Amino acid sequence: MKKTGGDVNEFVAAVRPAKRQRDAVRMIDLLRDVTGREPELWGTIIGFGSCHYRSAAGSEGDAPIAAFSPRRESTTVYTLRTAAHGERLANLGPHETGVSCLYIKDLDAVDAGVLREIVAEDYRRVLAGETGDTTYTVTD
Repeated sequence: MKKTGGDVNEFVAAVRPAKRQRDAVRMIDLLRDVTGREPELWGTIIGFGSCHYRSAAGSEGDAPIAAFSPRRESTTVYTLRTAAHGERLANLGPHETGVSCLYIKDLDAVDAGVLREIVAEDYRRVLAGETGDTTYTVTD
């Protein structure tokens, strides 16, 4: 994955439906606050910071340290492993999960404090190198 250098504000202005656009603005504020970094576009993903990863299985590449994407059906928040957040997820509110994705259809319906904890914990773990089978090297 690579940064595309697009304008984040222009991208967000084009997000539809309008609710997802409002959620994107809120997510940018949350991730900016947690990471202390500015948002950058990685295609249709809004990322904060960047790192190089290498898994035990040998796959590697570049990725944002913290990221989300305002998809039509839901806001997708990228995590290290959703299973690592069991109790937090139980307290988050309505959502769905994938292996490393958290899907939120209504940001107003979830507990913003719990969402912040999930993002902050993953961010901290990447910076500290506490990520299990995958190593991350922060590149900016």
